[in-house]
Amino acid sequence: MAQLLVRNLEDDVKAKLQRRARRHGRSTEEEVRDILRNAVKDENGPRPGLGSRLAARFAGIGLAEDVPELRGQPPRPADFTS
Repeated sequence: MAQLLVRNLEDDVKAKLQRRARRHGRSTEEEVRDILRNAVKDENGPRPGLGSRLAARFAGIGLAEDVPELRGQPPRPADFTS
């Protein structure tokens, strides 16, 4: 396994990582490994479109209808007259 040394980490960042690790019931080292794994896990995978990401983000508050993808359509100005 590889090792990574992080120098000059701010004291408040370290303290926040320690608190976060305690909340999750693990060591600070394991918490940092989990954060790093999650940061790069889908780095090369296809990203869902903006509409899909918006629908997923707001699904818990009642967004039930599909948000159409507008990929490939020319930009158009907003219409505020209605």
